[in-house]
Amino acid sequence: MDHFVDIDVRPDPEFPASQLMSALYSKVHRALVAQGASNIGVSFPGFDLTPPRLGMRLRLHGNQAALAALLASDWLMGMRDHVALTPPTRVPVDARHRAVRRVQVKSNPERLRRRLMRRHDLDEQEARQRIPDEAVRFASLPFLQLRSTSTGQTFRLFIKHGLIQPSAVSGDFNAYGLSQGATIPWF
Repeated sequence: MDHFVDIDVRPDPEFPASQLMSALYSKVHRALVAQGASNIGVSFPGFDLTPPRLGMRLRLHGNQAALAALLASDWLMGMRDHVALTPPTRVPVDARHRAVRRVQVKSNPERLRRRLMRRHDLDEQEARQRIPDEAVRFASLPFLQLRSTSTGQTFRLFIKHGLIQPSAVSGDFNAYGLSQGATIPWF
């Protein structure tokens, strides 16, 4: 992880920034899947928790060859008018590190009950007793609104930036450019 590419979402009067960032991230995800890349991570340098937002910049982290290969493909088709990107640039030597990961929130009790009923052959009343409406959890994390290509359903991908660490932790990144343990440079 010695290089990075910044992709800034340009303001657009017709589309909110969050919608453009979600569309950009969907394209990043599809490009990472197409390349089978597990060595590229993402971060959102402009993220904030109050109010929860990811900001207008998506940063890709990796080695120069991996980032150059990603940029050489035409994965940004349809988004080029809405974004500005930098060429692969060396990470500052004084960069710290942090993990950026997905957080899954169990916020829909009806869905959880249906799943429980399917898995354990329960009726609706028993599932409702096991998972009451009060069991709902909400996240105060920033998220992206994505659409599953396999099911067509829309879902929220909640993103958590972990604590800043003095040294890097190596590991693989998933097809969303996220990892439970591996870190990206933070600067």
